[in-house]
Amino acid sequence: MLVALDHVQLAAPPASEDRLRAFYVDALGLVEVPKPPVLAKRGGVWFASADGSVQLHLGVEEPFRPAKKAHPGLRVKDIGSFAERLAAHGAPVVWDDNLPGHRRFYSTDPVGNRLEFLEPLA
Repeated sequence: MLVALDHVQLAAPPASEDRLRAFYVDALGLVEVPKPPVLAKRGGVWFASADGSVQLHLGVEEPFRPAKKAHPGLRVKDIGSFAERLAAHGAPVVWDDNLPGHRRFYSTDPVGNRLEFLEPLA
C-alpha cells in the first residue's frame, strides 16, 4: 500500500550543480539536502522544503535531455507572489488556466526541466 510520495527525481547535465543550487535554493526557497557519500560520487544535488515534506532530487544523466512534458506539480501558497519571485530570478512564468479549481503556471529550471506550480482556489 502506498503511503506517501518520497521524492521526485529530475535529470541534469554534468557540472550543473551550482546553477541548480542558485535556482532551487535562491528562487524556490528550498534547502540543499546532503546526499549519502556513495551517491554523492555520482554528482547531482538534492533539495527539500524546510519541513522536508517536499523533496526534489536532481541526478546527473548523460546524455542529458530535459523533461519537456513530464514534470512535478508543486503546490504553493500565494501563487502570485511566488510567480513574481521566480520572474525576479529570471525564470519564465507561463500562466495556464486549464485546470478547474486552481491557479497555476509553468516554469523551467536552469537546465530546461519543466515545473508546474499550482494553488487550489479557495
